[in-house]
Amino acid sequence: MEGHHPHIAVNVDAGDRFPQWSVQETRDFLMIRAELDPTFMETKRNKLLWEVIATKMKDKGYNRSAEQCKCKWKNLVTRYKGCETMEPEGMRQQFPYYNELQAIFTARMQRMLWMEAEGGGASGLKKKGVALSSDDEDDNEESEGEKGGGGTKKKRKVLKSASTNAISGNINSLKEVLEEFMKQQMQMEMEWIKAYEAREEERRLKEMEWRQAMEALENERVMMDRRWREREEQRRMREEARAEKRDALITALVNKLRREDHM
Repeated sequence: MEGHHPHIAVNVDAGDRFPQWSVQETRDFLMIRAELDPTFMETKRNKLLWEVIATKMKDKGYNRSAEQCKCKWKNLVTRYKGCETMEPEGMRQQFPYYNELQAIFTARMQRMLWMEAEGGGASGLKKKGVALSSDDEDDNEESEGEKGGGGTKKKRKVLKSASTNAISGNINSLKEVLEEFMKQQMQMEMEWIKAYEAREEERRLKEMEWRQAMEALENERVMMDRRWREREEQRRMREEARAEKRDALITALVNKLRREDHM
């Protein structure tokens, strides 16, 4: 196990160099490496990225070269892969950085699954993301290319073409998704408009029925009022006729009585 004490020689390969890495320094290194892991997975030219990591390590007070950082990473990945074949609890405790490495590779796999779900054009990147030491292999390819290997240049052209095709495929897939989304939105909008028009037509018909019912009630009320007035007029006329007949009879009777008195 790697510790804080500089005099304890513990499992150090040639890539780690001296002085030994402390636990805190290794954890800070893994934190920086985790932040840049998406960038490592997007490019084959990792030499500059290791320079960036070395610079960030110096900002934290650690004097490590890019080569030392790369070798340290390879050593940690090798030990992490060794833990994969051991018992989960007991043996993994011998490697104190297991959780940090597992978080890095879990996040990498999640990114690859997301890219697959988005466009299905990440087959090349998927192969790169599944292998735990894929970025180390990329560094080896870069070194061979720097030595003048013509096959590596061809590989880079093929990878560049594949990357371009993948990007194009993702763009086309995104366009298809957007077009399908717009179609669904338009269809939903048309259905909403139809439903709204149907509700408006139903409301208009009900309002028309209500108006017709109210007009019918009003007409009925007017007719009843007219009939009542007509009946009242007829009753008044009958009352007046009876009153006139009564007055005439009374007058005739009074006149008759007067005549009899004079005789």
